[in-house]
Amino acid sequence: MDAIEFEDFNVDFIRDREEIVFLLQEAAAFEHSVMCSYLYTLLTLKRSTEEGITAVELEAINRWRREIQIVAVQEMLHLSLVNNLLIALGASPNFNRPDFPVEIGRFPADYEFHLSPFNTSTIQHFVYVERPLGADVVDGAKFTKKPAYFREIRTDLLSPTHSDYPSQGHLYNSILFNLKQLSARFGEETIFAGRGHHQITAEDFPLGELNPVTDLASARAAILSIVTHGEGAPDYAADSHYARFANVAAEFRQLKAARPAFEAGRPAATNPVLTAPIRRKGATVITHPLAMRVVDIGNCIYALMCKVLAQAYGPQQQPRALKTALAGIGTGLMHAMSSVGELATTLPLKASGGRLRAGLTFELQGVLGLHVQTCVARLLAERAGEIAAAVRALPSDCALPGVAEQLERATRDLLALHAQYENNGAIVAARPMPATAAVPVVPESTARAPAETRVGTTAAHGVHSATSQDLAIAFEPRVCMHARHCVLGAADVFQANREGAWLRPERARVEDLVGVIKRCPSGALTYQRRDGGPQEAAPAINTARILENGPYAVSADLRIEGQEPRLRATLCRCGHSKNKPFCDGAHATVGFIATGELAFVESALLEERGGPLRVNPLTHGPLQVSGNLEIISAGGKTVKRTQSAALCRCGASAKKPFCDGSHAKIGFRSDQ
Repeated sequence: MDAIEFEDFNVDFIRDREEIVFLLQEAAAFEHSVMCSYLYTLLTLKRSTEEGITAVELEAINRWRREIQIVAVQEMLHLSLVNNLLIALGASPNFNRPDFPVEIGRFPADYEFHLSPFNTSTIQHFVYVERPLGADVVDGAKFTKKPAYFREIRTDLLSPTHSDYPSQGHLYNSILFNLKQLSARFGEETIFAGRGHHQITAEDFPLGELNPVTDLASARAAILSIVTHGEGAPDYAADSHYARFANVAAEFRQLKAARPAFEAGRPAATNPVLTAPIRRKGATVITHPLAMRVVDIGNCIYALMCKVLAQAYGPQQQPRALKTALAGIGTGLMHAMSSVGELATTLPLKASGGRLRAGLTFELQGVLGLHVQTCVARLLAERAGEIAAAVRALPSDCALPGVAEQLERATRDLLALHAQYENNGAIVAARPMPATAAVPVVPESTARAPAETRVGTTAAHGVHSATSQDLAIAFEPRVCMHARHCVLGAADVFQANREGAWLRPERARVEDLVGVIKRCPSGALTYQRRDGGPQEAAPAINTARILENGPYAVSADLRIEGQEPRLRATLCRCGHSKNKPFCDGAHATVGFIATGELAFVESALLEERGGPLRVNPLTHGPLQVSGNLEIISAGGKTVKRTQSAALCRCGASAKKPFCDGSHAKIGFRSDQ
């Protein structure tokens, strides 16, 4: 795409940094608003045939849900890219937006935004919003236009003022055109004063094309990414937003023609609010007591998510791992918010009853300013804990599985971040968390254990164990990926597929057996020495080896979310394990093909190479890893050194081992 100067409006008025920042701030608010309107509609879609739809209609609805979800995620990408552009210019990120309904005139291009359920008018409005440059597309029937729409353009003021544009394509072409003009006048080094500092990238937030903006070329790439997704591209792609919504609209019309009574969305209210609006027409107040509580909780999670993400984008200096962790927590809160929002669309709008249902109102109370950096994680944790308690207090018949747990997990993670990075009023570099070994550590000076010997295999809580005079060994079947290092390396000890006792540690020298167990990539085998010898310790270098057509074999002081600390693990990357995040060998069954030999990615040497490694399996998303890590090819070559990475675990990324957002496109599902 090349920036062009359109004849039907003025793109020449931007004279300085203040004006282009003003325009980008408005672009961020626009992207945020359109994302929320898509999410609201998404959450109103019906879930089962018990809601008055046929199996064929439900299958179509599930396809539409995936399509709208993909678009909503990409809108989050666009908002993130616009914020990277703002930071590159030396400005602050913007997560604020106007309240709904957004009437004509608040944004240019005669756009209006409502929170409306899935119906013919709503989906046609989405087609209109995403229309390509020059396309003649009508708006939804319920989205009427004021005949006297006008936005005054002032070029005689030093203060930045509103501009106008007939489509999103014009907006982004205008931004790029003016970035070129300003760079030519003042120099790229002057205009892109913020460069890549403090920006969020795909390593922090798994959104595919989320790259840092450092100069005019990377700014152009960011804008091109936004436009080619369908927001104004003249030659739109088959997977653009416009094409996706147009296909959904066409299929919906066909099913409506076949059965006129078919309604894909629940009868959620248009523009619901919790408090009586001031000077806002078209909003409907929720009065049902339970609906008010649920929507209030959903809004609080949404506001907390925005605060967490704004803090991750904060322009002040902070360790990379801290930014990555905040982005991961924000992603988890997004999923929790969606669960609450979907429940809200099943609850009555009014205390008096009636057909209309409630829905999230996405109300932001006040401005999303940044917290004081030295206590931000603690303050965010405090709020997450308050919301978790409110979820726990809901009636038992409110179906919100996992939401309270997600909020409590966020609370723990934020408190851990506070302890690790915020120290006596000053941000400190990454400090290792206190290590917790996978097995009790026995100092070498400790006397030999009592001579009691229990030879043979016992099983408790799914773990098989056996003890000799010198060594205790344990086998955890649920995490075993059947690499067979044990049965091939110590056949007399590991007598698999036989009746009775099959673990016989007394049949091998301790040092030999310890060596075999430490080669178990999954960590299913562990040991505890009873002879005074050293216990297994965390490695000096944290590694994730990419096994050929198989999982990630990770060796580190591992802190996997929801699991006990461990030193070794094999983590699924094919997307088919029934024991996620661990590998269960499904990659062989499904014929997963993905090379373990990858090209080196330029990366700086790590000052520290060991220490705790946190792995957060994002809901329906990648493995978010934070901590010192060296990613290694199957053959042992270094692929990348990093302190944060989003590793693909859906099996579909075109950028393996890194996530490119394909999990949303294929509808990958995993709460594990």
